[in-house]
Order: sequence, then C-alpha cells, then structure tokens
Amino acid sequence: MFNAYNPRAASAYQRINIETSMHTIDQHQLVSLLYEGILGAITAARGALVRGDVPLKCNSIAKALRIIEEGLLTALDREAGGELAENLGALYEYCVQRLIQANIRNDDAILEEVARLLEPLAQSWNEIKKPAAERVRASGTTVTMEV
Repeated sequence: MFNAYNPRAASAYQRINIETSMHTIDQHQLVSLLYEGILGAITAARGALVRGDVPLKCNSIAKALRIIEEGLLTALDREAGGELAENLGALYEYCVQRLIQANIRNDDAILEEVARLLEPLAQSWNEIKKPAAERVRASGTTVTMEV
C-alpha cells in the first residue's frame, strides 16, 4: 500500500540534498558553516550542561571536536598559509584540548572560553566575502573622495 510519508525515502532525499549542496558550495561558505557548526555545538553543550543532560553535552562537544579536527585542522594549508596557518592550527589544537577538559570536568567556563576564542574568527571570516562598500557601511565609516 502507498504511504504518503516514508521516513527512509525522506532520509535518502535529505542525504542527497546535503551531498549535492556540499558539491556546489564554495570553500568560503564551507568554512563559514564549520564555524557556525562549532559555535552551535558549544551552545548546545552549554545548555545541556545547565539542564544536566549528559548525553547531549557529550554529543555536542564531540560534534565540535570533530568539526575542528576533521574540518578546520585538515583544511589548513600549512605550507601556503605560513605563519597564519600555523597560528590557526595552534589555536584549533588548544580549543580541542580545552573542549576535552570541559567535557571531563563539566566546566561551562571552558566552553565559554572556546566560544569566545572562535567567535571573532567566525565573524571576521564572514566579513571577508562582503563587498568593500558593504563593509564600510556596516562599520559606520564615511568615505569621501576628492576629484
């Protein structure tokens, strides 16, 4: 008999949709999504910690760790990126260690610290793609040109 909703089909469609979007997304968007995913996972972990939801806290921290280790760290081009890539790599490694400690200790302050370290990077990364005029408008700076 025909069923209007088939969870298996819906799941397959969702997987195909995600895989298709991953092939059409540019590298800048991908890094933006990685940062968004980390910060969202940390927020979820902090909320779970407050509620005493240990499984969600652990899963959320594990998600943040995977994004850093399998996404951001592996994407760094340490040869072409030079000192900047090395510094980002060191920061990501530090965040990994702090997330592990936060998980073990159930320490919200450490989760907050990692979020505070990564938020400016995420914001700066998102600013890179904006056109110069939009960045100037957003900063409130007035630019005048003499002719």
